[in-house]
Amino acid sequence: MRVAVVGHVEWVRFARGTRLPHAGEIVHAQDSWEQAAGGGAVAAVQLARLAGEAELFTALGDDEAGRNAAAELERRGVRVHASWRPEPQRRAFTFTDAGGERTITIMGPRLVPRGADELPWERLSGAGAVYFTGGDGAALHAARRARVLVATARARDALAGAGVVLDALVRSAGDAGERLEPGELDPAPALSVATEGARGGRWTGPGGICGRYEAATVPGPVCDTYGAGDSFAAGLAFALGEGRAAPEALELAARCGAHCVAAHGPYRGQLGLNA
Repeated sequence: MRVAVVGHVEWVRFARGTRLPHAGEIVHAQDSWEQAAGGGAVAAVQLARLAGEAELFTALGDDEAGRNAAAELERRGVRVHASWRPEPQRRAFTFTDAGGERTITIMGPRLVPRGADELPWERLSGAGAVYFTGGDGAALHAARRARVLVATARARDALAGAGVVLDALVRSAGDAGERLEPGELDPAPALSVATEGARGGRWTGPGGICGRYEAATVPGPVCDTYGAGDSFAAGLAFALGEGRAAPEALELAARCGAHCVAAHGPYRGQLGLNA
């Protein structure tokens, strides 16, 4: 099954410490590193782990960080289709405390693909599943060529008023930035999922049928929650693309999220299909 992501990438500096500093305080990180991340990148690598390969339709800054991000994702099994922008690559700083909670500072505007970009959009026709994290309306319509289209609520600017039917919408129940008002998306997604972290989450399907799913068991101590949500969404897109019903698809998605938090950084713990 061919799978893809349409969305954004960030070049992220990660730092791991015992706790966040108080105002004016200096704390020492136990370790730090830089790598490509952000919602689109994390989801693309998770899909590559599940499907063997994934494609990413994105926009990157035409600078060292943007080039490094593309090269790293290619090494991780992602075929990168990038529109190169003159703006600097968007960066972020992420601090993870001893409990695995991540705190993120974003630097620079989000760079997302546009339907007018000279990207091989035709490759999305017939794809089994696409996860959409960002882009304009034309990019969203191109993504709709896939058999299954899943999107994050953070892409609301493209989703609202586009008239595109989503097979699933994923949002964090506790994140005000991902809250949607009733009727904000018309037509409504076939499946709407609100994640609640370690408490699992809830879903609403066709005809207003509602249910809950349980969080999966984390295979070890919780190390780092960065990337768990997008790993979850990628797993959901993959499972729905395979034709699994919502409860079974959410079970795989929950396992993807749980495995992600069991290692430092977004990729080390990600679930492979045979795991």
